[in-house]
Amino acid sequence: MIFKGKVFKYRDDVNTDEIIPARYLNTSDPKELAKHTMEDIDKDFMKKMKPGDIIVGEKNFGCGSSREHAPIAIKEAGVSCVIAKSFARIFYRNSFNMGLPIIESAAAVEGINTGDSVEVDTEKGEIKNLTTGKTFRIAAYPAFMQELIKAGGLIKYVAKNK
Repeated sequence: MIFKGKVFKYRDDVNTDEIIPARYLNTSDPKELAKHTMEDIDKDFMKKMKPGDIIVGEKNFGCGSSREHAPIAIKEAGVSCVIAKSFARIFYRNSFNMGLPIIESAAAVEGINTGDSVEVDTEKGEIKNLTTGKTFRIAAYPAFMQELIKAGGLIKYVAKNK
């Protein structure tokens, strides 16, 4: 799979309450959650981002509570993938379960800035910063993970493959 978009880069320890503030968790409607994605860390995120754009985080992206609302909101907002130096383990698992592609790469994070145009190829295992011309190697997704993401997450994958 190939994802291409403009980058929104954030600091270490972006927590799930900053991704989707708890005051909006009175709904589980993905479209309603998406309207408030990143609003407590970047109030204009949803006004600036375009479908396919990419979030880049430093260390421990998605820390905090274990709710799956955070990856659901990011995905429904139209973000194509999230790249970070590291992810909180529960956010990591929830992201794949919800069908949100995430990639760990400290080198790529160091070489990418807000506003850069980036292309991610999960089959080849590379991230290209189209703004700077730099390419970063990443672990390619195994075939199973490619299918899980294409299906839209674990539940949809299992339903499709019964």
